Amino acid sequence: MKTLVLNIDRDDDFGRKASITSPIVGYKNNITAANRLGQADPEDSDLNAIFYAIMTYNQLKKEGKEVEIATICGHIKVGFKSDEIIAQQLEKVITQTKVDDVLLISDGAEDEYVIPIIQSRIKITSVSRVSVKQSKELEDKYYRIMKILEDEKVQKQFVLPLALVLIVWSFFIMLGMPSAGFGAIVLTLGLFLLIRVFRWEKNIILLWEEIKSGFLTGKLSIYTYILGIIILIGFGIYAYANTDFEANIWFLKVASFIYYMVWGIVMAGLLIVFGRSVDTYVNDKYVPLTYYMAPFSLLAFGFITFAISDAVYYAFLPNEFTFGPFQESSFVFFTITGILVLLIGAVVHRYKKETNHIDEEYEKNKQKIAEKN
Repeated sequence: MKTLVLNIDRDDDFGRKASITSPIVGYKNNITAANRLGQADPEDSDLNAIFYAIMTYNQLKKEGKEVEIATICGHIKVGFKSDEIIAQQLEKVITQTKVDDVLLISDGAEDEYVIPIIQSRIKITSVSRVSVKQSKELEDKYYRIMKILEDEKVQKQFVLPLALVLIVWSFFIMLGMPSAGFGAIVLTLGLFLLIRVFRWEKNIILLWEEIKSGFLTGKLSIYTYILGIIILIGFGIYAYANTDFEANIWFLKVASFIYYMVWGIVMAGLLIVFGRSVDTYVNDKYVPLTYYMAPFSLLAFGFITFAISDAVYYAFLPNEFTFGPFQESSFVFFTITGILVLLIGAVVHRYKKETNHIDEEYEKNKQKIAEKN
């Protein structure tokens, strides 16, 4: 029976710090990898784990057992992507070494999340978790905390939200509104957690890069985005100032706010679509079909939402529901106008789609004729 001593580096410290490509198979390759990581970061816990794996390999060799050693690495974004890479590398190692069971070496509980992945592919005989021996009398807590804070993962998960809280809190203290600062902190943390949960970090970075390049290249969409945000903020303040917060039913307050806010959303949306359309046409000499439909959809949304929010507010205002507001000429006019605008948009969208298809067919036939000649 051939045994594999398997070391797991789930967050790919070997790749990030020592520029080592995994999987690392064989005794000599693991010794080389350990030396390179030791020179790059001698305090990394993965260094202890790989040397423990090497020690285990040597012990089993002395006992006369048939044994192989390998280190597999994941990705800095620990989770699905990291585990997928580990699964692929494990299958590659098993195929290459033709082992029958595994002795798993781990430097912490985080790496042990991959145990089910390994068990689904090969039998695990033993699991060893490596910890560093250290004298409590010589332990320097400040030094340890500072080293932990230098870790990129810790900075993103703990230091960043703490920094956001301190910035927001100090900003509102300088404005003399410490009570409002608490609400702003909760909102900031909520947005941060939402971004982390849905993994929008890359999208935000791409948006920021697009904004920077837009200022440098003079993209119109950057300025329409800014104007759109200003319009939304302005209408938001206006809607908040005019909303009937004394209404006895909660959704009447919502309906009142939407009534004053809806046209700000429409105006901001139209500006943004206009800017995007111009930039796309300038760069590609082509405007996507969605940009033709978007203005009609936004206007239809404005007319219909304006009519419904107004009717709902007055239908429930006298503490009992009445159909009267839904029979008013204003409600009928705005609703029908919204539907008609939407139908016109659908016709325009259909027409442009057919026109584009005809143009594409014409270009294809033209190209075929040119190729024959």
